[in-house]
Amino acid sequence: MSTFMANAETAERNWVLVDANSKKVGRLATQIAELLRGKNKPTFTSHVDNGDFVVVINCDKVELTGGKWDSKKYYRHSRFFGSMKETTAAEMLVKDPSFIIYDAVKGMLPKNKLSRHLLTKLKIYAGGEHPHVAQKPQLVEIKH
Repeated sequence: MSTFMANAETAERNWVLVDANSKKVGRLATQIAELLRGKNKPTFTSHVDNGDFVVVINCDKVELTGGKWDSKKYYRHSRFFGSMKETTAAEMLVKDPSFIIYDAVKGMLPKNKLSRHLLTKLKIYAGGEHPHVAQKPQLVEIKH
């Protein structure tokens, strides 16, 4: 009996649709990260990309618990002195609502080359419509 090792050629990738309407960001991000890595499949192999493509809609209607809309901050820096900028989660929701979910999912993935490739399979949209209708994504119900 030999151990099965998945590879990129044998991986079966599906398209999955996730509705983020009134969902908590952290719980949503953990389950999206599992779908991207393929941990929900019996053929999961940690060093191979065998996860699904994930389309997230209604990202502008996510929820944060507690006072995180004002206390959670996103930082960016251009590596010049004095150029550090900070943005609260409430400001980011107005400016770019997809970044909130993108940053949360990015933090849930391992820090390596594979995770940077996995993030290219994540498609996030603010409204209820998306351009991936031809791929026929199947709706997945997120728990909690």
